[in-house]
Amino acid sequence: MEVLSLFPRYLLKGELEPALLEGLQRMASDVLAHPEKAPDASAKLAGQLALQLELGPQFPAVEQLCRHVILPGCERWIRHVIDQQPPGGRGPWEEGRYSLQMIDVWLNVQRAGDYNPTHTHGGTFSGVLFLQVPPQITGQSFDGQLCFHGPEEWHIQSFRTGMAQYMLPVPGEFYIFPAWQPHSVAPFRGDGERWSMAFNAVAVPHTGRPMPAPAQPAMGNVSLSTSRARPGGFG
Repeated sequence: MEVLSLFPRYLLKGELEPALLEGLQRMASDVLAHPEKAPDASAKLAGQLALQLELGPQFPAVEQLCRHVILPGCERWIRHVIDQQPPGGRGPWEEGRYSLQMIDVWLNVQRAGDYNPTHTHGGTFSGVLFLQVPPQITGQSFDGQLCFHGPEEWHIQSFRTGMAQYMLPVPGEFYIFPAWQPHSVAPFRGDGERWSMAFNAVAVPHTGRPMPAPAQPAMGNVSLSTSRARPGGFG
């Protein structure tokens, strides 16, 4: 007998090189010490957090992260998922028939009692990277954990145990997932700050026709709706 996994949802998990993690941590410390360097993003986001600040390619560490980690990670996710389809059923997602582009990146600062409600993002891919985690977030409770939600409510009595998957935040680890994947962050108790970076990216098929001018400027906002116009993003 064999147990098969039916209709899986794929997440890409990775770990940053120590030098890049240290560079992003220094950048975050500098931005928090000089908040005028990064616009407030809280009005555009679902999170009920202490601070949410927009970042961009003007920060070398962010540019390096996008170019060498996030976009290659999105590419790996596409190839893992699409290459399982028959060649005639892969649509525009054959290699060379699409391009990947960042939409936006932002810094989250979570303090005791802050939380991020269950939500989805616009674009094609979203993700989170952990920079700093208070020591009391250990996985022994839900405190401060990232949760990915399935299509139905978790219910252990009927074995719907795969409907909520909690991920312990660890500095340097990151996740990339489809933008439609519902997720949330639980509050935590105690001192300290939980720092993370979140991001969105878009996969654009090559149609042979020029793309229309974006309705939003570069570094567009994040939305709970998947029906908003595609942002312009940055390369």
